[in-house]
Amino acid sequence: MPDGPAGQLRLPPLPTDPGATHRVENQVPPLVAWNVADDPALLAGLRREGAGWYAEDLQRLGLLAGSEQVQRWAVQAEEHVPVLRTHDRNGHRIDHVDHHPAWHALMRVAVGEGLAGALTWGPQRSGSHVARAAGLLAWVQGEAGHICPITMTYAAMAALRVDPQLTAQLAPLLTSRSYDPAPLPMTAKRGVIAGMSMTEKQGGSDLRMTTTTARPVEDGHVLRGHKWFTSAPMSDIFFTLAQAPGGLSCFLLPRLLPDGTQNRLRFQRLKHKLGNRSNASGEIEYADAVGVLLGEEGRGLHTILQMVALTRLDCMVGSAGLMRAALTQAAHHTRHRRAFGAPLADKPLMRAVLADLTLDSEAATALSLRVAGAVDRAEGGDERERAFARVATAIGKYWVCKRSVAFIGEALECLGGNGYVEDSGMPRLFRESPLYGIWEGSGNVNALDVLRVVAREPLALETISDELRAAGTESATYRAALRGLEGELADPGQAEGRARRVTERLALLLQASLLLRHVPGPVADGFLAARLGDGCGLAYGAIDGTVPVTGILQRLPGAG
Repeated sequence: MPDGPAGQLRLPPLPTDPGATHRVENQVPPLVAWNVADDPALLAGLRREGAGWYAEDLQRLGLLAGSEQVQRWAVQAEEHVPVLRTHDRNGHRIDHVDHHPAWHALMRVAVGEGLAGALTWGPQRSGSHVARAAGLLAWVQGEAGHICPITMTYAAMAALRVDPQLTAQLAPLLTSRSYDPAPLPMTAKRGVIAGMSMTEKQGGSDLRMTTTTARPVEDGHVLRGHKWFTSAPMSDIFFTLAQAPGGLSCFLLPRLLPDGTQNRLRFQRLKHKLGNRSNASGEIEYADAVGVLLGEEGRGLHTILQMVALTRLDCMVGSAGLMRAALTQAAHHTRHRRAFGAPLADKPLMRAVLADLTLDSEAATALSLRVAGAVDRAEGGDERERAFARVATAIGKYWVCKRSVAFIGEALECLGGNGYVEDSGMPRLFRESPLYGIWEGSGNVNALDVLRVVAREPLALETISDELRAAGTESATYRAALRGLEGELADPGQAEGRARRVTERLALLLQASLLLRHVPGPVADGFLAARLGDGCGLAYGAIDGTVPVTGILQRLPGAG
């Protein structure tokens, strides 16, 4: 060491407490053992839409979803991603996907709780679709990846019932509360899981570009083609589209044939996805796979869209659940973390952010349960509610799914650097959020669907208009926004280019109407000011003094 000050450096004596620099202070305790169903918007919507009888089961499921055990399962299911095994050690083709036991544990709960169909298609009660939607909104907050096959199994019955004979055969298995992942023929199982296998690489959302062919044989059809996205390839049965002699048609393909042999479904690879990592999605080759025609030849799109309507509903419900989970984390963190001399939750700007997030969470939950209620009433024969559900599902699918990505990003930021770390669980929520916007038609597909329904189905437009007018005319802000929307709908010029704008306005006004009628006070007033008023900003928290922040924050998770 040279002469001078640097040459005089010496190590000081060791401190009496060598761990003094590693004291943990001002860190947030883990959020465990909380009831995710302790949500005033969720519980009020459950009762309002006719499913109050489910409240006790919802509370039990909510406690489980927030438990430390389910949090461990969620981490394990994502960290130990599915693994494809195309062949066994001797070279025999097996086309099998291995999942971690945590995945199966999550699936077992979801199926056992009736979320895969037993709640809605088994012994039915009034409000059964609402009950299931509420249960899904709560349960998805535990882990979202495994919801994909749960959703497809739930929705399968809507398409299956075009064929009463197949319905009689498969309904008891699809509506079972028994999760049975064993590689057995359906006839040897206590319950089955259904999947969808439609997307092809050249077509994407344009299913009319399907090139898979279906050739009639003595006992059904054989299908040949390549499916670019098949979610949950370990499902027991798949709904798919193929070009039959009579046109694009819907088929059912079992993974295993009645004699136990494998159908000719060749798993090519699994997708390496942004999120949804616990769930396998893969490419499948149909090498003369055996299928059964569902419905009429040439009516495949009509048949499969019955299923798509319900999977879109689940995309909306799932997004609302992810939003609620992210808001809960943000509220918990800001209550326990101090900065600049006070808890973050007491800082005026953080309060503005949390209040703004709360508005969207409330609105997403209210709209999701309203649409689920319409599905219930449509099942009971109400044609007006059927028309409402037809258009409102597409509106909600577009807006709630779109909004959830920015929402969860903002909630993550409330945790600062801690939110960017995997241990917080926020990155998993964030990665999952874009899936719901893409699945079952991306934003453009759903926005265009809204315009198509409004233009072609007068009853759908009439029911939406009635729903919007039901909020009354006391609010000048609401009246002005409604007049603007009516002007947009009356102008057919450049309709396609305005599809997103019109759909967004429809969604915001539908949410505002629900809040005005059912959540009067700070939440409704705040939503009008922040979403439809002149003082609304583009970023969360960019609100003006007309938004009643203090009243809104009373609806935050854990505020009571």
